[in-house]
Amino acid sequence: MGRLIAAAFMSLMLIAYSNSFADDDHDEAYELLRSGDILSLEKILEISRKQIQGRILEVELEHEDGLIIYELEVLDKQGIVWEIKIDAVTGIILEKEQD
Repeated sequence: MGRLIAAAFMSLMLIAYSNSFADDDHDEAYELLRSGDILSLEKILEISRKQIQGRILEVELEHEDGLIIYELEVLDKQGIVWEIKIDAVTGIILEKEQD
């Protein structure tokens, strides 16, 4: 029963976050994920939570300098907005700064 609730919660969370993607980003992210070229949003969120605890405000998928990057905006518990850039292929944090 607990696993069912956790799975339902994760599904709702991913739907909510996927709505944060711009329309084109969402389609591209889906195709890249399906082909195995990028990490899942779930994994990226796990990585970002290890850096900053808080509320995800926005998620974008971008191309920068030949890399595919997830760019997240996170509101921390002190009310500070952070921008985190994570390599979508490797999960390496490329940048973390206050927005």
